[in-house]
Amino acid sequence: GSHDSFSYWVDEKSPVGPDQATAIKRLARISLVRKIIKKWSVTQNLTFKEQLEGGIRYFDLRVSSKPGEIGQEIYFIHGLFGIKVWDGLKEMNSFLEQHPKEVIFLDFNHFYAMDDSHHHFLINRIRSAFESKLCCVECVEYVTLLYMWEKKHQVLIFYHHPLYQEYPFLWPGNKMPAPWANTTNVHKLLQFLETTLGERSRYGTFHVSQAILTPRVKTIARHLVRGLKNTLVHRNLPMILNWVKAQKPGVMGVNIITSDFVELVDFAATVIALNDLLLEEDESAT
Repeated sequence: GSHDSFSYWVDEKSPVGPDQATAIKRLARISLVRKIIKKWSVTQNLTFKEQLEGGIRYFDLRVSSKPGEIGQEIYFIHGLFGIKVWDGLKEMNSFLEQHPKEVIFLDFNHFYAMDDSHHHFLINRIRSAFESKLCCVECVEYVTLLYMWEKKHQVLIFYHHPLYQEYPFLWPGNKMPAPWANTTNVHKLLQFLETTLGERSRYGTFHVSQAILTPRVKTIARHLVRGLKNTLVHRNLPMILNWVKAQKPGVMGVNIITSDFVELVDFAATVIALNDLLLEEDESAT
């Protein structure tokens, strides 16, 4: 999985998003400030298509309306506005059309400046984009690749808002827990990932290990111009990747792992390779 999957493009000419504090919105009237926000908002370099081609199958999504804009258009957002959600969904759907056995998880987990009418608009966009590819809510343990292939489903949508109850193809957010370490310290992060795996629900939910470091205000203040990638990600990714390599999938093991800048190391290939351990288990059991 990728963290803030859509942030490969954010619009530094747009106003700062409603996910930001009032003080930052005021400062962001200065174009230089928006350039700095961009350096810390971008967590991916690859487009959706490039991420999909590189093996990413779980997408972490934050969305917002544009306050003051006429209509109900919804955009991706992380500090600054990204592309229209509709454009991202269409890009993903065209990949799925070409690869009918691939399955993706879309986790809509933060909503800003959205009332119920915005939500219904977005949900209808999701339905229009994927139609019969959408997998309705089911017991998590039943959802194998074979199950998905038989039903010709390719998309699971997780929707962290009470309106999920009105649509059978929206999975509740609590089926996709993604505990967040909120630290700049790689040792604390790895300890947190271990602890939360140990507390993971044995059955009934998916689970996201967020292998990401989060800048504090003082981190940003000290390294304003360097941005997230040069300050936190480059230096710590090799250590995070070593943790990934040491994991085992399966019950109480890792399930979905997310990272910033997924192309900087062999992140996707390393996570995908963990599945071989499940095959080895199967072979030794038979």
